[in-house]
Amino acid sequence: MAGLALALVVTGAPAAEAAPSTYERNGNTYTVARTSDGRAITSEKIAKEVTEFWTAERMASAVDLTFAGSAQATETPSRAARPDGPAGAVAPVKPSIDSGDDVGILLNESLAVGKVYFTTPTGGTASCSASTVASGKRRLVMTAGHCVHQGPGGQWYSNWQFVPRYRNGSRPFGTFVASSLNTRTAWINSGSYAEDMGIAIMANGGSYGLKVVDTVGGHGMRWNWGYGVATTALGYPSNLGGGESQYYCQSSTWNPGGQQIRMYCNMTYGSSGGPWLQEYNDQTGYGYINSVVSHGDNPGNGQFDGPYFDNDIKSLYDFAEGLSPA
Repeated sequence: MAGLALALVVTGAPAAEAAPSTYERNGNTYTVARTSDGRAITSEKIAKEVTEFWTAERMASAVDLTFAGSAQATETPSRAARPDGPAGAVAPVKPSIDSGDDVGILLNESLAVGKVYFTTPTGGTASCSASTVASGKRRLVMTAGHCVHQGPGGQWYSNWQFVPRYRNGSRPFGTFVASSLNTRTAWINSGSYAEDMGIAIMANGGSYGLKVVDTVGGHGMRWNWGYGVATTALGYPSNLGGGESQYYCQSSTWNPGGQQIRMYCNMTYGSSGGPWLQEYNDQTGYGYINSVVSHGDNPGNGQFDGPYFDNDIKSLYDFAEGLSPA
């Protein structure tokens, strides 16, 4: 039922009344994406309304979302810090089209990383960082759980839009509107830092009317690769460049407790949801996502944490991919 409902969302048919707007399975929860006035994004017409809502002025005034602590997130000390299965990986993929991009790849700028914009339940506008991730259906954008849902006692965000390689107001590949938002049920119920993961399923869009991964390519993903790895984090921090361009940090990671990893980095608000990448290639602009920016105990003090990518991220990834239309 859930798969059918989402297929209708993307193909433009009326919302299915037979299926609920949210669905939970195997510790993952999804919702049909909505506008701020509560309409399900079930057609190209409504998706276009979302892109038109996000004027340059609204994007510029969107507040960089604070780290996950604002959602009353919790540590998970009772869970032993260890991989919970064999290591696995999904390989990065390049765009399937020639985008005509005339800007060379930079260490701190990936086509597959961008800003997301959304409205909050109180009517405010906010932003996070996110990145595309490779999959067979080529529709997935990965971010933090707190960039799709407020956490315990909160709600899903609305008018959710992804702008790949946003820079100083420019949208070189256009914009993509989410048709579905997905996160771990434990993030929604308890705000577990270890489950601060989110994936959006994107409708066709952008400058060419195509799938997002066909347009800008997608990072790979790795899980159960251990706690100490070399990583490059990318995002749009408000304390560096005002959140208007991508910045990066590079560090080895370690386990601070629970199913989390920590790295040295001075990026703050706005970088939430940005990818931590193993083997980032600054010639291609792609790497393997092995965490996302979740929170910092004292933002700007030189380090932040992300969820350790174990079997839970693979479960969420499979869940979202299974719900995606072809």
